[in-house]
Amino acid sequence: MAADDSETVPLQDYLAAVRENDLRFEVERDRRYAEVNLEREKALKIKETADLAALELAREIQTYKDEKANELRSQIERERGTYVTQDQLMALTREQAAALKPLADFVAGQQGRQGGQEYQRTSTGDLMTRTIAAVTLLVAIVVAVFLIARGR
Repeated sequence: MAADDSETVPLQDYLAAVRENDLRFEVERDRRYAEVNLEREKALKIKETADLAALELAREIQTYKDEKANELRSQIERERGTYVTQDQLMALTREQAAALKPLADFVAGQQGRQGGQEYQRTSTGDLMTRTIAAVTLLVAIVVAVFLIARGR
């Protein structure tokens, strides 16, 4: 044995004390691992709940967007039928011009004949011109309404 004042412990007692400390360390480590695993499970459950809530919210948002898009699409479709396209308007103008051409030729011929005969304007001549203009306007309106109604 050594001459110093330190206490000597037999090897068997030393190994038993080391083994006891190892066992306490392992128990503490196992307890901490169990706590960490428990907290991890709680966090995972919270994450799953949040994911489900986010998925439900995303579904609701998409449903809302789809409904608004469908409303806009149906509004556009309703309004599209009320407007005349440029091609329809051009065709209507051509048909109206073709329908009014004989009347315009007749009016131009009457005015030419009246000018060639040195027709003096009287109240009867003014009345005749106004009547022809009114009839022309009335025919133009009737033809336009007919063509618009037929185009729909």
